[in-house]
Amino acid sequence: MTPDKKVKILATLGPAIRDAAHIRQLVEAGVNLFRLNFSHGEHADHAQRYQWVRQVERELNQPIGILMDLQGPKLRVGRFAEGKVQLVNGQSLRLDLDKTPGDTSRVNLPHPEIIEALQPGMSLLLDDGRLRLKVTAKQNDAVITEVIAGGELSDRKGVNVPEAVLQLSPLTEKDRRDLTFGLQLGVDWVALSFVQRPEDIVEARELIQGKAFLMAKIEKPSAVTHLEEIAKLCDAIMVARGDLGVEVPAENVPRIQKDIVRTCRQLGRPVVVATQMLESMRFSPAPTRAEVTDVANAVAEGADAVMLSAETASGDYPLETVQMMSKIIRQVENGPDYQTQLDVGRPQAEATASDAISCAIRRISSILPVAALVNYSESGASSLRASRERPKAPILSLTPSLTTARRLTVAWGIYSVVNERLRRVEEVTSTALEIAQAQGMAKRGETVVITAGEPFGQPGSTNSLRIETLH
Repeated sequence: MTPDKKVKILATLGPAIRDAAHIRQLVEAGVNLFRLNFSHGEHADHAQRYQWVRQVERELNQPIGILMDLQGPKLRVGRFAEGKVQLVNGQSLRLDLDKTPGDTSRVNLPHPEIIEALQPGMSLLLDDGRLRLKVTAKQNDAVITEVIAGGELSDRKGVNVPEAVLQLSPLTEKDRRDLTFGLQLGVDWVALSFVQRPEDIVEARELIQGKAFLMAKIEKPSAVTHLEEIAKLCDAIMVARGDLGVEVPAENVPRIQKDIVRTCRQLGRPVVVATQMLESMRFSPAPTRAEVTDVANAVAEGADAVMLSAETASGDYPLETVQMMSKIIRQVENGPDYQTQLDVGRPQAEATASDAISCAIRRISSILPVAALVNYSESGASSLRASRERPKAPILSLTPSLTTARRLTVAWGIYSVVNERLRRVEEVTSTALEIAQAQGMAKRGETVVITAGEPFGQPGSTNSLRIETLH
């Protein structure tokens, strides 16, 4: 296993990935977990890719996480009599519930919840923000808008409503069917789209029933407003910069990204930075310099993982893209100021034994030449607290649960090995040293820090720390 980077790579599977051998290449190049995007593809396609990942996991004897990304509500205008219209700045456009094909003066908006939420003065964005409307008047079944930024508008283009909170569940009937299917498959993570408020997380949790971890996608302004409440209720956060960049001014996205990363680290929630990270590598074997800098900045800010979307799902160079992302991560992590930056942003510890030990191992690994930090964890909670501290040495998480090992694949610096449950404290040191050496994470003469808790198998019981030398 021998980890050579701490920031993880989440790669999306799609038609560009044709078999298990291809997936194995991506894992060997640096991918830690894979995303199944339920906005595209049939259930049979996702089931096949799921099986390929599990096959590679068995071949490599290495836990690999699988995340299903739910599509969420897709808000769209209706159809036009001629398929498209040209909207001119300053003209009036009526959006109503009438399903009759539209023209330059009106079009169907088949979402009564949008009409209900809109008020005069609010903005609507159409076609990924290419067109902008301003509400000038509201009626029972329609809103009258003024075209602020015009252009061509064709059938079924998307609608974004950045200034209103819609009384709309983030889970459509399609999402519910997909979720049932994904949980039956055995996915480790569920990514929830269109999160607006904390109640959306509660609703999703009730459906998931503990069968997978929940990742909230932050792509709505209201979710940014309620970030801390949402992060406390879920298991991880994704900075979904695609829709977020439509709903808020583009120049605000970098600041929001930094705020989300900082908040998640303080709360001990893994955070994934996503969307267009190496977009040009869909069709080119080399990225732009700006893309390289974008990935490097996300790593330097302290993100747990960075994500590839179309680059690996449908691009021409999926393997080269992963190799490039791994190179960027290693380059930043090996830089002279990376650890210093992480230490400056160190979160405030809570008054618990687990946090005290996590702070101690971070400090020890900055003083001693520690090869690895070995942590025994049934649920993964103590490994996540150690990861939150961003220690200098990699974290080897030993757990009896393959489910826990897979779910930890998104977290910074954690590499898991499934090991049977220990029953005696005397077994801790010898087993930790043996596995650290077998995994290539420590050699003879090197120092290993070992943390565990008694009684074994009880979450939150981490209460011991040992410093050992491998003989």
